[in-house]
Amino acid sequence: MKQLKLIGFIFFLFFMTESLMVPTELQDLDNFNITQKFIEENVEYITIIAFAQYVQEATFEEMEKLVKDMVEYKDSCMANSMLPKCSKLPNDILQEAICAMEGLPRKHNFSHCCSKVDAERRLCFLYNKKADVGFLPPFPTLDPEEKCQAFKSNKESFLNHFVYEVARRNPFVFAPTLLTVAAHFGDVAKSCCEEQNKVNCFQTRAVPVMQYLKAFSSYQNNVCGALLKFGTKIINSINIAILSQKFPKIEFKELISLIEDVSSNYDECCEGDVVHCIRHMSKIMNHICSKQNAFSSKIKECCEKKIPERDQCIINSSKDDRPKDLSLREAKFTDSENVCQERDADPDTFFAEFNFEYSRRHPDLSIPQLLRVVQMYKDLLRNCCNTENPPDCYRYAEDKFNEATEKNLKKIQQECKHSQNLGKDGLKYHYLIRLTKIAPQLSTEELVSLGKKMVTVFTTCCTLSEEFACVENLADLVLGELCGVNENRTINPAVDHCCKSDFAFRGPCFESLTAHKTYVPPPFSQDLFTFHADVCQSQNEELQRKTDRFLVNIVKLKYEVTNEELQSLLTNFGNVVEKCCKAEKDEEKLVCFNKECLPGLYLRARLLHN
Repeated sequence: MKQLKLIGFIFFLFFMTESLMVPTELQDLDNFNITQKFIEENVEYITIIAFAQYVQEATFEEMEKLVKDMVEYKDSCMANSMLPKCSKLPNDILQEAICAMEGLPRKHNFSHCCSKVDAERRLCFLYNKKADVGFLPPFPTLDPEEKCQAFKSNKESFLNHFVYEVARRNPFVFAPTLLTVAAHFGDVAKSCCEEQNKVNCFQTRAVPVMQYLKAFSSYQNNVCGALLKFGTKIINSINIAILSQKFPKIEFKELISLIEDVSSNYDECCEGDVVHCIRHMSKIMNHICSKQNAFSSKIKECCEKKIPERDQCIINSSKDDRPKDLSLREAKFTDSENVCQERDADPDTFFAEFNFEYSRRHPDLSIPQLLRVVQMYKDLLRNCCNTENPPDCYRYAEDKFNEATEKNLKKIQQECKHSQNLGKDGLKYHYLIRLTKIAPQLSTEELVSLGKKMVTVFTTCCTLSEEFACVENLADLVLGELCGVNENRTINPAVDHCCKSDFAFRGPCFESLTAHKTYVPPPFSQDLFTFHADVCQSQNEELQRKTDRFLVNIVKLKYEVTNEELQSLLTNFGNVVEKCCKAEKDEEKLVCFNKECLPGLYLRARLLHN
């Protein structure tokens, strides 16, 4: 396999698809050919990603067979594009090839998808993806010397394995993001394998690559979940808010033209249609650069770069400066006598323009808050336009928006102060307990992961000047992960209601939840209190994970217990581990755990359970 040539094919916080339409303009044709060449050169990676995401249980050897078949398909169509099979959509060809692999559909339980065709089959493969990857073995780890030996002896095989392992554990991440991660990791391996201190190099340079993956994974999962649960209208609203903040001098007509392009056939990209995503992302960036003066003063140097460096540069560019002539508020939505008539003439366009005007004037607000303001305005007009004097009713709309925003800002400030008072560990235990109480049906591993991510929200954002937007935007991504991508995911009635009723008010809905009343806890088991001497060999991070799982499982057993009682039990658990691990021999440690200390801890937990 050729070295991956992608550096920055990632998405600009929105994701694009298109039909395989042949371009007509000369410049479009040139851009189309550049993108097409990239796809052809990386068909092996694209196949690995799609297959590993669709059939996460499949082995690397099974994946290699499909790659071979898809390369043969590519070569035959390049030799003769008039062959009937070459007129099919690439994703359909790929899924047909997966279904044709002997014994594979039955072995990995996706035969039901192979009995469907076209859109039904594509949706089936999508819904067959599993976000909770606890069924997979741990991510294979090699020490740096072994990594470098594998990299130097066969770089292509090394990167193939990396892409396969990452893709199957991130089934909803878009292929361009995974390709970028692979490219960056290849660069890290090449550089670090030349260093004397390989351990330090990999620790320093690989961590940002994986953080990059996690960040884009959260956003992509969140937006695809919104699409599947709420449809294209909410996607349009999200994109209008994002683009209006980033490009505040853009004209509304230009924005709508871009939004139509961005949001069209969005479902294909969320389904994992790799080729369409890559094609359309390139098309969007060409559109932006062809009219860069209309978009932003911050992308001139980006647009002078070649693909794909250009795309990475645009994505990472900062928000453009607010136009000097932009008023503090748009009067037409509150001062005009004809607001109700304008709304009634074309409601979708009217509220899209309100979203645009309000968002570009408030770059400091979170996307959820902007969407809530839009919904507040809709509700206000629904009431005001039925009164005798509508202008008197909606004239003070801006005051209501400011009041709601100020209230939310104070709440975020209080949460930041609370998080700082608790400290990192205290904050984590707070969220592990809270999340387990409202969603005890989730797996222990998933709850631990969500709790850690909520801690990251506050430790990342609460020291920033934009803490309000940062906290809300990142917390919303965690809630999106909790709710899941698939619309048929169900946890419990209260959580499901928050996940599916109103995207903009999802955060406030979760804040109002209390412990799930009808949850039936699992039987009380002493296995939870059985430990082995290897606990003492655990590194600090692994020991912390075991402590987190212990806490979550205790809450599942008795989810109505007070936080103070749980904190006391957790403290006792820590004391037990510390005391027993001081013993010199493993046999002495086992005696300490299972005969001296843990029975008392077990009895105490049992009393809480009764």
